Amino acid sequence: MQHSYKEAISDEIFRYISKASEELKIKSFVIGGFVRDYLLQREHDIDIDVVTVGSGIDLAQKVASILPGRPKVQIFKTYGTAMLRYKNIEVEFVGARKESYTEESRNPKVISGTLEDDQKRRDFTINAMAISLNTDDYGVLLDPFHGIRDLQNKIIRTPLDPDITYSDDPLRMMRAIRFASQLNFIIESESLDAIKRNSGRIKIITKERIVVELNKILLSEKPSVGFKLLYDTDLLPYILPELTELQGVERIKGQKHKDNFYHTLQVVDNISKQTNNLWLRWAALLHDVGKAVTKKFDKKVGWTFHGHEYVGSKMVKKIFIRLKMPLNEKMKYVQKIVMMSSRPVILAENVTDSAVRRLIFDAGEDIDDLMTHCEADITTKNIKKEKQYLNNFKIVRSKIKEVEERDRIRNFQPPISGEVIMETFNLKPCREIGIIKDSIKEAILDGKIANNYEEAYNYMLKKAKKLGLEKAL
Repeated sequence: MQHSYKEAISDEIFRYISKASEELKIKSFVIGGFVRDYLLQREHDIDIDVVTVGSGIDLAQKVASILPGRPKVQIFKTYGTAMLRYKNIEVEFVGARKESYTEESRNPKVISGTLEDDQKRRDFTINAMAISLNTDDYGVLLDPFHGIRDLQNKIIRTPLDPDITYSDDPLRMMRAIRFASQLNFIIESESLDAIKRNSGRIKIITKERIVVELNKILLSEKPSVGFKLLYDTDLLPYILPELTELQGVERIKGQKHKDNFYHTLQVVDNISKQTNNLWLRWAALLHDVGKAVTKKFDKKVGWTFHGHEYVGSKMVKKIFIRLKMPLNEKMKYVQKIVMMSSRPVILAENVTDSAVRRLIFDAGEDIDDLMTHCEADITTKNIKKEKQYLNNFKIVRSKIKEVEERDRIRNFQPPISGEVIMETFNLKPCREIGIIKDSIKEAILDGKIANNYEEAYNYMLKKAKKLGLEKAL
């Protein structure tokens, strides 16, 4: 039974592709994500993949020649593909192809093929569906692998033998898990087993491609779905072994600690309800990575993880380097949240102005994100305790607001600059200038003096006198 989806391809760009195909006497089809998301009634990307039984480059050039404004065509001869942008839409054209792979690479040998050959090489049945752009059957769905049925049943399945699909291109294992996480689908059992059998093949995939999929999993509504699948299929040890090392519970003399892996997944889910900030989600994912290496059993107090925040923040950089992630302000932000992740928890037990000032000073513009993380870090199943912890953080947030409004500590710059100190005491750059500046900063943070020029200046004079410095005439 044929289904027509003319309304799915009502945009004028498809009419131009149809016209160009007819003039070139070749067949063309819209395929992949656009079709899947339309059938799911899901907001779809403005990226469209068009496959033609012929030359994708020739079709792209023909379409561009008849489109208003004649957009520029980008040609990728190595891959036999071409791309153009029209209005807010990006269209990629490729000729239908057959592919064959070698064991050492995910880059296939490619020869021309039929539409069904091209559909066979697709990763999943839900991405192998095509809609005709040809005048004789415009809008007809071509679905040889029953992708629409898998969409309805919420199943991720490969068109061919999953062992072949995943061994040929191991990135598809990550994509299967990413789609399961994004769409809340189930990976079909044979496919899931094949991912586990082929997990070691992920080593041939570049770190950059892996991170793209990791980021998409992290940005899904419930990231724990994806990370649990990465763990269950043995992919996680190849990607983030620091996380797998958190799994498990040890018991000594009747005392046990929580499973920090599953706790981490819960924290990531919690924070995902509050923010789409990818890097704050990364911080949630890595906030406890230091616990595996700092775990100790103390006969008096039980299990301890002393210094895990400091150790974890150092591990963040190593992880970013290994995964070839950006070593920039984003990484420093993740390090900061990990390093400071316990500070508000400790402060909540004794909320003093001085401690709050120091927290605001150290966190700066990231204070709100830090508090959001700490609230997400509450994973107790005890409703009474959860309420108590949340109330403690509410008090901390209130105190932060009060202290910030009064003392203006966020992005704090000491009222007395090094230049003022040098002028006042006729000094050249020296150690004493740093001592005086630090002393003023500490005095303000401790609440000994207010954050203003006059009190800071008088404090400077007293400190300088103790250092044996005299005011210049």
